[in-house]
Amino acid sequence: MTNQSNEAYVFPHRHLLGLKDYSAEDLLHILDQTDKFLEILNRPIPKIPTLRDKTIVNLFYEDSTRTRISFEMAQKRMGADVVNFSSSSSSVSKGESLKDTIRNIESMKIDMVVTRHPSPGAAHFLSRCVDAAILNAGDGAHEHPTQALLDMYSMRRKIGRIDGLKVVIIGDIMHSRVVRSNIIGLTRLGAEVTVCGPRTMMPLFVDELGVSVSYDLEACLEWCDVAMALRIQLERQEGGLFPSQREYHERFGIKKRHLREFPNFTIMHPGPVNRGVELESEVADHPRAIILDQVTNGLAVRMAVLYLLSGGKRM
Repeated sequence: MTNQSNEAYVFPHRHLLGLKDYSAEDLLHILDQTDKFLEILNRPIPKIPTLRDKTIVNLFYEDSTRTRISFEMAQKRMGADVVNFSSSSSSVSKGESLKDTIRNIESMKIDMVVTRHPSPGAAHFLSRCVDAAILNAGDGAHEHPTQALLDMYSMRRKIGRIDGLKVVIIGDIMHSRVVRSNIIGLTRLGAEVTVCGPRTMMPLFVDELGVSVSYDLEACLEWCDVAMALRIQLERQEGGLFPSQREYHERFGIKKRHLREFPNFTIMHPGPVNRGVELESEVADHPRAIILDQVTNGLAVRMAVLYLLSGGKRM
């Protein structure tokens, strides 16, 4: 299931705010472009001038390591001028609003903004404030579209398809922005999705998105082709959403014995992994786990998205 045969296709989007407005054709086009950028990353000198003369601001209002570094590496390998913005060392700490901050930044003649913000809808708000292209790198518990794209790409590269895949997403479904984007993207491309986790971490919106809900981990592992474990946000344990890390691991952690009992599923995790909570260490390091491949693929996916939103010229 690819998009390469449709030569008349023109990528129609100016922003990546979420996957809701992206068709199956749009998603497949991004994945097909990612193949090309992964090939570039495997060259002896993995750089191209695609974004030369473009200025990109990484506007992060939340701490991030993997996502911010991945975007920054993608931008620099494509020749962009990169400006990193940290709210803790800016006028935001003095009370400046998001609207004023982005308008001041835009006055410096920027072309694209990659943003992470704790408030759902922040990326949509920015797209109405400025003329620059906006890429959502996570907005609250709403969406994380490039994470979902790299997850889908990793599945397709490992298994060869997305259409017809059985995918279980395990963990804190309520608070994860990764879940919503993955559900939208995977179901749009023909995958069957089940979510599994404690009842206290299961939101109502999953019913609206047409996925199955299970509280039986072992039944899900027997059924699935891909098991994606989510990071348990340990800071939420104080809210009493689960009794203890040990009990969570006992009921919903993927263990080494599961690999013996259910020999066919691939293991994924968006990182960082809490070893001994979501996954036993032996599971995280097992050949069936493609966690590090997800990181590499994430760089290629972000290069593909930057390329397409910049107009898709000059490879």
